[in-house]
Amino acid sequence: MVVKLKSFFRNTISFAGTFLLLLLCSTKSFSQSPVGYSPETLQDDPIAAALDSLINLNLFEKGYAKISYPKNPKYNFPHDSIPRYDDLVYELRMAKLDAVSPFDLQYNPVVKGYIEMYTKRKRELVARVMALSQFYFPMFEEQLDKYNLPLELKYLAICESALNPVAKSHAGAMGLWQFMYPTGKIYGLKVSSYVDERCDPYKSTAAACEYFQYLYGLFGDWQMVLAAYNCGPGNINKAIRRSGGKKTYWEIRPFLPKETQGYVPAFIAVNYVMSYTAEHNLYSAIPKKTFLQVDTVSVKKQISFHQIASVLDISEDELQYLNPSYRKQVIPVVADEQSILTLPSNKMGAFILNEDKIYDFYRADTLNRESIIATQETMKIHTVKTGEHLNNIAKRYGCTVADIKSWNSITTNTLKPGKKLTIYIYGKKPLEKTTGPTPEKKTTTLVTAENNTSKNTAEKYKIYTVQKGDSLYKIAQKNKTTVDEIKRLNNFGEKYSLLPGKKIKVGTL
Repeated sequence: MVVKLKSFFRNTISFAGTFLLLLLCSTKSFSQSPVGYSPETLQDDPIAAALDSLINLNLFEKGYAKISYPKNPKYNFPHDSIPRYDDLVYELRMAKLDAVSPFDLQYNPVVKGYIEMYTKRKRELVARVMALSQFYFPMFEEQLDKYNLPLELKYLAICESALNPVAKSHAGAMGLWQFMYPTGKIYGLKVSSYVDERCDPYKSTAAACEYFQYLYGLFGDWQMVLAAYNCGPGNINKAIRRSGGKKTYWEIRPFLPKETQGYVPAFIAVNYVMSYTAEHNLYSAIPKKTFLQVDTVSVKKQISFHQIASVLDISEDELQYLNPSYRKQVIPVVADEQSILTLPSNKMGAFILNEDKIYDFYRADTLNRESIIATQETMKIHTVKTGEHLNNIAKRYGCTVADIKSWNSITTNTLKPGKKLTIYIYGKKPLEKTTGPTPEKKTTTLVTAENNTSKNTAEKYKIYTVQKGDSLYKIAQKNKTTVDEIKRLNNFGEKYSLLPGKKIKVGTL
C-alpha cells in the first residue's frame, strides 16, 4: 500500500509537469524518446506482424470481419470516428489501471507508440482480436486463476499471436502462446506428424501457466517474467550482468534483444486498449463461436474432418478453427491417450446420435479410395551424414521439410554432419477389404434427437439433456442406469463437463 501511495504521488507530480509542458510546447508528443525506440520500427515489429496474421484468417461471421455497430454505451461517437487524446489523459487512465495491477503499468513514448498502433493504424485487426477474445479469454482466465496467476497475463497472448491459434513465427514458435519446440516439449506439449499440441488452446494455456510460475520463481518480478517469456531467462541474466546488476525491466531494457525491448511496452499498451475500447470507439467483429457455444467429446476411432463435415453439415474450416492442433485434418487415436474433438454445442447431440455412423462412413470412404490409415506413431533419432540435406531426409521418412524444422526448432536449410534430428513416423497398414458390395453413402443420413424413432443409431441409445444441478449420479438415478455405464457410453475420462443443455447417452433402448 505504501508503494502504491508513493506511486500515486509520483504520478500526480508527473501529471502536473506534463500539463505545464503541454502549455509551453507546440507539440502534443514527447520531445525525446528512450534509447532504442523508433516509431518506424513498429510497422515491421513482431507484435504488428502477429496482428497482420489475422487479415486472411476466416474465423468471423459475415465475411472476414463484419463489424456490427451498436450504440456506444458511453459516448455518441460516429461509427467511423477515431478519438484522439492528450498524453495527460493516457497517463491518468494508465495510473488507474496500475493501481490495481501487480504489473508496473507505466506510460511513456514507447507505450504510446503501441497504443496508437492498436487504436489508429490497425483498428480493424483489433476488432478481430476482440472477437477472438470472446472465445479464448474465459478459458485463459480459468487456467490463470487455477495457477494463482495475475489475470492480466491473458493479454500476453495478444502480443504473442494476436489470438491466432495457428500463428507461426519466423523462428518456428507456434500457437496462441508461441511455444518453441524444445520449450513446449519440456512442458508436455507433443508435436508429431498429425498433432501439434502447441496449437491446442487448453493444453498450451496450461503449459504457459506452468512456465509463468517457473519464471516468477526465478526473477520475482512480473515485468521480468514478461521479458523472459519472450527472449528466455538466459538473455535476461546476460542483460542484468551487462547493466551492472540492475534488476528491473526498464533498467536492463537497453541490453535486451530488440524484439524484447518492444515486448513489455506492447503488453502495457494491450492492457490499456482492451480496458478502454469504448473510449477509442473500438467494436468487436462477430466471432464464429464464443466460449459458451462449444463443447468437447472424446472420439474412439480415427476420424477425419471431412467425414465429420459430411455427416454433421459443418464446414471443415470451422472444424479446423475449433480443433487447431490437428495438423492434417485427421484426429488420430492412440492407445492410452484421449483424442478430443471440439464441436459447436448445437452439433454435439447429432454427433452422439450418429457417432457409429460417422466412423462407418469414414471406413466406406477410405475403402472406396483404396487408402490406408495411420495406426501407431514412433519417434526416431536421425544422425545427419555428410551430403544430406532436409529434402532427402524428409523424402526418406515420408514427412515434409516443414515438419522436420518444426520438430527440431530449425530455422535454416543448412545441416551440419553429426547433428541429431528428431523424426516422427507413423506405422501404416492397409485397411482390410470387406466382402460384398461397397457400403452406399446414403447410409450417412443424419439422425437427430427429434428423429430418434429412426433405425440405426437412434435405436441403440437413449439421449438425455443435462439439466441445471445435474450430476452423473442424479442422471443415473433418473434413467435407471449406472454412473459407470454413462461414462462408458460417452467416453468420459477423469475430466468431463455436464453443462446444462448438453446431450449425453444414458442407456440402451
